[in-house]
Amino acid sequence: MFDKTRTGRIDLFGFSALWDFIQRWRVLFQQHDRDCSGSISGMELQQALAQMGYNLSPQFSENLVRRYAMRGARPGIQLDRFIQVCTQLQSMTQVFRERDTGMTGNIRLSYEDFLSGAVTRLM
Repeated sequence: MFDKTRTGRIDLFGFSALWDFIQRWRVLFQQHDRDCSGSISGMELQQALAQMGYNLSPQFSENLVRRYAMRGARPGIQLDRFIQVCTQLQSMTQVFRERDTGMTGNIRLSYEDFLSGAVTRLM
C-alpha cells in the first residue's frame, strides 16, 4: 500500500504517509470506542468504516470482527486489528478501483485475476 515500488520496502515519504494514516485510524478508533474499553464492536466498526467512506452491511462488519477478534480477549477488535482491517480494505479497494474503470461499482474478473490482485496486495 505504501510500497510504491513493490520491493517490500518503503522510503521516507512512504513511511511518513503510513504514519499519517496510522494516526488518523487511531483517532477514528478512539472516537468509536465510546466505552473506552480498548475494543470496538461490529456496529462501532461499521460506523467507523462508514466514516471512511465504506458502505458495508452490518453482517459484513460483524464478520470482520469475528475474523479479527483476538481469541480469549474481550469482545470486539482492538486498535492493532482495526489498523489491519483498514489496510486490507484499502488495498483490496485499490485493486477493485483499478478494474472498475467506468466507476460503476461492478467488475468482472476471473478467479485467477482475483487471486493475482489479492496476492500482490496482501502478501
